[in-house]
Amino acid sequence: MFVSRSRKRSIDWATSEQKDPFRKKIKDEECNQEMVKEAMKQEEDSNLIEFLQPFPWQKIEAEGLDCDYALLFSKEEADHLYTKLEEEVVYLTGDETKVKVFGKVFNVPRKLATYGDTGLSYTYSGVSHQASQWTPTLKYIRDVVTKATGKTFNFVLINRYKNGQDQMGEHRDDERELDPLCPIASLSLGAARDFVFRHQEARGKRSRRQIKPVKLELAHGSLLLMNSPTNTYWYHSLPARKRVLTPRINLTFRHILQDGKK
Repeated sequence: MFVSRSRKRSIDWATSEQKDPFRKKIKDEECNQEMVKEAMKQEEDSNLIEFLQPFPWQKIEAEGLDCDYALLFSKEEADHLYTKLEEEVVYLTGDETKVKVFGKVFNVPRKLATYGDTGLSYTYSGVSHQASQWTPTLKYIRDVVTKATGKTFNFVLINRYKNGQDQMGEHRDDERELDPLCPIASLSLGAARDFVFRHQEARGKRSRRQIKPVKLELAHGSLLLMNSPTNTYWYHSLPARKRVLTPRINLTFRHILQDGKK
């Protein structure tokens, strides 16, 4: 009879980390880094938690006009954000502060700044503007607006009005590099200002139709969403108001198409 004999082998239950203390140290450090990242993410989420709660949107509609309006920030939060933006935002100078209208060059009656993702640019009124890198406060506001709207924005145009003398003429945000499927999100901080929509067929002395303008007052901390097809049919403006003596900062968040792709 054939008998099989097997040699008894000892089993080493020591882990690779126990055999190699240096490897264990590296693994512990990686674990600690992951814990720090998770803690930072939880802190960011907690900062945004109040904006995850539903808040009342006011629907604003007319023929070809579709907007949503809400108070996004409390007065205390809006005051804080306004102060931080005054510290962080660097406004454009020189030729970048001019616009070309019907072949003529004019100075812009307000301060301008453009921020966004790396490599993005935005052209309007004959002038192209490169995006500066997001500041911490702009990034925070962008994320809050994204949470509130469910939309993604990669660029912001900032207008600062020193008082009611500074204004914005009638225009449409319909530049070709804008994503037509993404609304423009307009956040107001500072002095409340009147905002006027006017239908394209009801402008000027030669207007073809009698369509009443839509007038709003944009409050401190408010968000206005201009949904499609609003900018196809309606012009909007921020008219001068002599009674307004204090500044206003307006941030219009947009989604810029890169290389013609969404």
